[in-house]
Amino acid sequence: MRTLRLYRRLLGAHFRSLLEYEADFLILAAATVLMQVINIVFLSALFAKVPAINGWTFWSVVTMFGAVALAEGVGSLFFDGMWSLAWQINRGELDYFLVRPYPVALQSSSAAVGINGLSNIVTGGLMIGAGLAHSDIAWTPWLAALGVLLLISSVVIKVAINLATNSACFWLSSPSPMFAFALHQVGDLARFPLSIYPFALKAVLGLALPFAFISFFPIAYLLDTGSATWVGLLTPVTAAYCLGVAVLVFKRGLARYESAGN
Repeated sequence: MRTLRLYRRLLGAHFRSLLEYEADFLILAAATVLMQVINIVFLSALFAKVPAINGWTFWSVVTMFGAVALAEGVGSLFFDGMWSLAWQINRGELDYFLVRPYPVALQSSSAAVGINGLSNIVTGGLMIGAGLAHSDIAWTPWLAALGVLLLISSVVIKVAINLATNSACFWLSSPSPMFAFALHQVGDLARFPLSIYPFALKAVLGLALPFAFISFFPIAYLLDTGSATWVGLLTPVTAAYCLGVAVLVFKRGLARYESAGN
């Protein structure tokens, strides 16, 4: 609980500092919302020509877009400092983190707040709500609880992948997280059904970098779309696996950290 309180206070301090520039906050929030609106317009134009994509309708794909937006929003709002890890390593700023009685990974994660994450959380939640509302789902208390668990697990997967890929900077020694950013761009493919991609790409998105468990598999289970919907039940297991790998990679990288040298 002490760690959670400290994390909340660190994020709160960064959030208050960002709110000092209200115009910047409003512009960035509006730009994020506009991006999601453009996504909806793009999907509307696409599905105006085709009724479905491999069994996936307009609203089911909107739900997938919302799941990705929500996961990215949580990662940006609460863990945006991960994207500064390369700079922290290159400049030797991790020296300060190492001497404080607080987990280094959490110090790095709370070093920044992405205001755009707030807009992504709101718009992503609205897209998920609209998509599920237009789907024929026989909701039960058990299914609703499972849906929440799958959604939380998908967020954990996204955050864990961000931590693991940014931890590669311990080996790359670059001040820019280009490797992590490149894999983050690959994650955009998870906005569409996995079934439309070739086998090699399915293997990458489903196994090597399980972005498909952020959106495709859990949404497929809830909407009962596709032939292997049961795979969505493995989302919590995948989340635990990804988090364990991310923590291990970060610890291995931290063990070889040698500061900036001056």
